[in-house]
Amino acid sequence: MKSTGLFLALSFILCASGSAAPDPVLDISGKMLRTGNDYYILPVFRGRGGGLTLASTRNETCPLHVVQEQLEVSNGLPVTFSHFNIKKGVIRVSTDHNIKFSAATICVQSTVWKLANFDDSTRQWFLTSGGVEGNPGRQTIDNWFKIEKHEDDYKLVFCPTVCDFCKVMCRDVGVFIDDAGVRRLALSDVPFKIMFKRA
Repeated sequence: MKSTGLFLALSFILCASGSAAPDPVLDISGKMLRTGNDYYILPVFRGRGGGLTLASTRNETCPLHVVQEQLEVSNGLPVTFSHFNIKKGVIRVSTDHNIKFSAATICVQSTVWKLANFDDSTRQWFLTSGGVEGNPGRQTIDNWFKIEKHEDDYKLVFCPTVCDFCKVMCRDVGVFIDDAGVRRLALSDVPFKIMFKRA
């Protein structure tokens, strides 16, 4: 009877350790990112633009695209992160999150990030506003992003796992410089190395 109890206790410990939560995402001061707090997403490398913001591109007014500020001294707009199944808590790597700018825009739509339709003229998948916060599933599959470790820093990845039977592509988020010199966020083979600063 004692051996059975010991076996069950060891089994529980092994199962618990095997399902440990992913590492928390840390800001530049070493503090854990939390849902509902405002953060700036900044480039690791200086001299290649500033933080992230929203802007119209080409002749389009809406939806606004997720772009990088031209000046490295600009932090851009703050964002909040929300996990699909928790209202409050720590933001962790390798988990699905909505990313939302904490700002009002001229567009009558949300500032939640989403993957836009494929752009034939540039052969790119761009990130825009107008996504849906929460409600994970097939209809919102384009609204989910992950933060992953990349060397000693972080990167953003589009590889949603909120829908069990959805077929999705998995790509890093990088920067595409268009003909007008606008630094637009798009799916890329070259990840955009980022860090987070509490707003």
